Amino acid sequence: MINSVAEVKRHLLRLQACALCPQMQRPVVIGRPVASRIMLVGQAPGDKEPKLGRPFAWTAGKTLFKWFNGALGWSEDETRDRIYFAAVCRCFPGKKEGSGDRVPDEEEIANCSQWLAAEFALLRPQLVLPVGKLAITQFLPSAPLSDIIGRSFRIEYHGHATDCIPLPHPSGASPWHRMEPGRTLLAQAMRQVAAHPAIKRV
Repeated sequence: MINSVAEVKRHLLRLQACALCPQMQRPVVIGRPVASRIMLVGQAPGDKEPKLGRPFAWTAGKTLFKWFNGALGWSEDETRDRIYFAAVCRCFPGKKEGSGDRVPDEEEIANCSQWLAAEFALLRPQLVLPVGKLAITQFLPSAPLSDIIGRSFRIEYHGHATDCIPLPHPSGASPWHRMEPGRTLLAQAMRQVAAHPAIKRV
């Protein structure tokens, strides 16, 4: 039996108190306390997410939720209520020199991986949706997006077996999902998400 929302809330309270990474900019960004068997794993929050208090709160989020609405007919609220939102790193990494967000370093990813492992133990997800290359490579060997988007993989993460359907990052800075073969492969991936038993049971 899946763990209760109360247990998820306790986990999120512990997560919010995390201060392991001095370069990361707090607060910790968390999703809703959803006791779901479906887990979406993003990369790291941008600069808007800490202010708005939720993952995928800005432009990339609008695109992501359009994908779910188109494939499943779910609104943003319904998606947030039905899927547990996690991430490789939960704090904004800050800006890099020049432009763009800093990519979390290996130590920061390792520090935050304990939270992801705890969530796997707590929720025992039947479907994991890693979004973007950094998230995908936590579960699958590094490969071109065209080789992995549109496919479903059976994986094991921290001793837990689950299905994994990778998705490209919905960032406006990346044109991959808006041009071929990305557009077709994304549509194929979202059809696989919609047909998955864990989605059908929601």
